[in-house]
Amino acid sequence: MDAVFIVGEQRSGSNLLRLILDQSSELVAPHPPHILQRLMPLIHLYGDLDDEHAFSHLVDDVCRLVETNPVPWDGVTLDRDDVRARCQCNSLVAVYGAVLEIYTETHNARGWVCKSMQNIRWAKQLDDYFHNPKYVYLYRDPRDVALSFTKAVIGEKHPYFIASQWAELQRICLDERDRIGEERFFAVCYEELTSQPREVIADLCDFLCIEFNENMLCFHQSREAIRTAIASQLWRNLDQPINGCNSKKFLKEMSEHDIRIVESLTGDIMDCLGYPRHHVRTGAERRYTPKMIRRFKELNERRKRETTARTEAEDLERRRLQAQVLEEIRTSIEFS
Repeated sequence: MDAVFIVGEQRSGSNLLRLILDQSSELVAPHPPHILQRLMPLIHLYGDLDDEHAFSHLVDDVCRLVETNPVPWDGVTLDRDDVRARCQCNSLVAVYGAVLEIYTETHNARGWVCKSMQNIRWAKQLDDYFHNPKYVYLYRDPRDVALSFTKAVIGEKHPYFIASQWAELQRICLDERDRIGEERFFAVCYEELTSQPREVIADLCDFLCIEFNENMLCFHQSREAIRTAIASQLWRNLDQPINGCNSKKFLKEMSEHDIRIVESLTGDIMDCLGYPRHHVRTGAERRYTPKMIRRFKELNERRKRETTARTEAEDLERRRLQAQVLEEIRTSIEFS
C-alpha cells in the first residue's frame, strides 16, 4: 500500500493539495488528526509497548483521536482488535499506519496521502516502517504564511513565533530532501501550484505514478471539500476554485516592521527557495534580545485570546472535543 506524506508548514495550501489528490481514483487523502504530532511527545509515558496492556491503551487512544477529528473520516469504523492486528510491530507509527490502511481499504484505493505537515520530524521512522514512502514538500512565501496565521483560528499570532517555526520546519525538510533524494522527495511551490495548477499537478502525478484526471482541478465540488469547508473558518475557501491571486498579500496587509521580523528570521531559507527580500538585505538580519522576545510573547498570547473570542462557537466546540480527548489521554497515561 502506497504511503505519501505532504510536509512543510501549515497555511501553505496543504488542504488544497490534499483535496486535489483525494480526487485521484488511486489515492485517498483524509483530513489528518495529527496522530504523530500529538502523541509522539507523550509516547514515553505509555511505558513498554511490548506489554499488551500498554499497547492496547495506545491503540484505543489513537482511535479516539481519529474519531473526534474536526472533519470526520467518512464511512470508517475503527475496531480496536482489527487495528492492533494490522500492526507489524508495537509502535505509534504502526498504529498510525493501521488506521490509514483501514481508511484506504474502506474507499477502495491503492494508497493514502497524509498532510500532517510536521510528520517530517519523524521521517526516518516513517521510512523504516513504510519501506521508502514518498514525500511532497509544499512550501510558501513565509511572509504570506505569517499573514495567514495571524488571521487563522489556530497557531501563533506574532510574526516572530510564526517565522521561527516556519524556518525550523523548512530546514528539517531541506535536510531530509538531501538525505532522501529526488526519487522519493518532490517539492511543490504554493505560488506555482495556484498560478499553474494543471502543470504542477500533472508533474506531481508523474512523481506519484498515478494518472492525472480533470476531476483533480474540480476538487472544490467534491463531498470532502464541502465537508471540510463547513467544519471550520480555517477552510472556508476550499469549496471554491483555486485562487491564482492569493500570493504577495503581505505587501498590502503586513507592516514593514512585521516583514522585517520575518525576513530577519527566514532570509537564508527565502534565498534558497527563491523568494526575494524586500527590506532586510543579506547580512543585515536583526538579532532579537530576550527582552524583545518576552514582549513578542505577551503580544502573541493576547492576540491568541482575541482570536478565540472571535471564533465561531461551532468551530470552537469541534476543536474542544478533540482537545478534551487529548487532555484525557495525557492524564490517563500519566497516572496509569
